[in-house]
Amino acid sequence: MTSLNVLVTGGSSASGVAVARALALAGHRVFTVGSDRGRITAAAEEAGDGVTPLVCDLASLDAVRELADEVRASAGPVDGVIHLVGGWRGATGIEDQPDEDWDVLSTGAVTTLRNVSRVFYRDLADSPAGRLAIVSSTAVSAPTAAAATYAAAKAAAEAWTFAVADGFRQEQSGATADPVEQHSAAVVFVVKALLDAGMRQAHPERKFPGYTDVEELAAAAVGLFKQPAAEVNGQRIPLVP
Repeated sequence: MTSLNVLVTGGSSASGVAVARALALAGHRVFTVGSDRGRITAAAEEAGDGVTPLVCDLASLDAVRELADEVRASAGPVDGVIHLVGGWRGATGIEDQPDEDWDVLSTGAVTTLRNVSRVFYRDLADSPAGRLAIVSSTAVSAPTAAAATYAAAKAAAEAWTFAVADGFRQEQSGATADPVEQHSAAVVFVVKALLDAGMRQAHPERKFPGYTDVEELAAAAVGLFKQPAAEVNGQRIPLVP
């Protein structure tokens, strides 16, 4: 596979480290992004060679534009964005869903995605292997009262991603004049929850049923660039064991 420029947002997390490492080992040039310089630098070092740490407030459109300028200046246009920014907040029911939780989750799941996808949209649409992927939750299709805010934010992120997928389709295979083979895709990976080695070590007595190991997510991210864009564009891809 040709080496691609891939941006991993939310790169300080365990999933960010796993995805960045897997992409680098597959031969891609990886830029891992976080909001804290110390954490993202440590995460990039853990991910290994070929991973460059960058600091950005993804909730700021201007900051994301500066990030894009920095990446393009050093490596050229971006071919892939694996968006791992999110978070979790829960309550006991509908009435006690606080506005603070909505602010946090909508910013993490939706605002950052809107900024990143708008700024890098042209790069991904023009790339011969453009890919945008987010991680969503099974809660979207079966929301509970306790997780209403979380499920709503994830649903909004999915809707935005599918709109990006439609944009790719309209420009490429679905173009009314001079359609071309689909080469860009936006997808949603669906998990119940993510699991990493640190969680297993902290709770050796737990079985974590239905959880998806971050290494499985990483493999799916690498494999996404090998799958035909027309087959995956606009799809929810389940990663639940």
